[in-house]
Amino acid sequence: MQAARSTQLRRATHGLGQFVRFGLRQAASCAFAVALLAGVGASKLLPELPVARYDLLFGYGVLLSAACWLVGWERPRDLLVIGGCHLLGLVFECVKVAQGSWSYPEPAVLKFGGVPLYGGFMYAAVGSYICAVWRLLRLELTGYRPLATAAVAGALYVNFLSHHWLPDMRWPLAALLLAVTAGARVNYTVRDRGYWMPMPLSFVLVGFFLWLAENIATYLGAWRYPYQEDGWEPVSLQKFGAWALLCSVLSVLGAAVHHERRVRPTRPRRRPRVRQSAVGRGR
Repeated sequence: MQAARSTQLRRATHGLGQFVRFGLRQAASCAFAVALLAGVGASKLLPELPVARYDLLFGYGVLLSAACWLVGWERPRDLLVIGGCHLLGLVFECVKVAQGSWSYPEPAVLKFGGVPLYGGFMYAAVGSYICAVWRLLRLELTGYRPLATAAVAGALYVNFLSHHWLPDMRWPLAALLLAVTAGARVNYTVRDRGYWMPMPLSFVLVGFFLWLAENIATYLGAWRYPYQEDGWEPVSLQKFGAWALLCSVLSVLGAAVHHERRVRPTRPRRRPRVRQSAVGRGR
C-alpha cells in the first residue's frame, strides 16, 4: 500500500512539474506578444508624446522585431510566417475598419484607410508565437492534410472579408475544417516526454488566449469596437470563435514552413511514452 501511494505521489509530482514546464514554454513563446502589449500599455500611461501614439507604436514594433532578429529569437525562415501574418492582418484590418467592425480613433501619420500600420504587428505577434512554439515544444504533426487544410483555411480567410457582401459561410467552413483535420494530431515534447492533442483543440485553445489578449488590447486602447465607444466593455464571446477560426489560417502558414522539416509518418509504428493530453499534463 505504501509503495502504491509513493508511486502515485511521484506520478502526481511529475505531472505537475510537466504542466508547469509546459506553461513556461507557452509563456516564453508569447514573448513578442507580451512585449508588444506592454508597449501599448506603456504608451497609454505616458502624459505627453512627441508623435502620435499609433506612430510611436509602429516604431516600437519595428524596433522590437529588429531586437528579436538580432538576439536570434527569430530565425530566417520564421520571417516568412511572421511577415505573412503581418500582411494578412493588414488586409484584414483595412476591410474590417472600412466596414465599421472596429476603429482606430486616434490620429496618426502612418495611417491608411483608417488603419495605422502598427495594426499588422498584432498578427505578426501571433506568427511569432507560432514559430516559437514549434521550436520550444518541438512540434510535430501526424495525420495532417496540408493541401486540404490550407484550402479550407484560405476559404475561411476569404469569408471573413466577403461576408459583408456575400452569405456568411463560416460555420459550414468550420465544420469542413473539423472534417479535414479529423485524426490530425499536434505532437509536442515537454522535457523528456511526448504528448499530443487533436489539431482542432489546439485552434480552440490558442483562439481562447487570443480572445483574452484582445480584451487586454482594447482595454489599453489599441483599437475599439463600436459598443466600446462610451466606455470599455469585454469583447464579445463571439470573437472567441472567430479567433479560433482565424488561428487556423495563421497556423497553416506556420505548418507550411516548419512541418516539412519534421514530417512524420501518418501512422507511426510505435510511439512509446506518448499519452493524450490537451494541456500538456502527463499521468
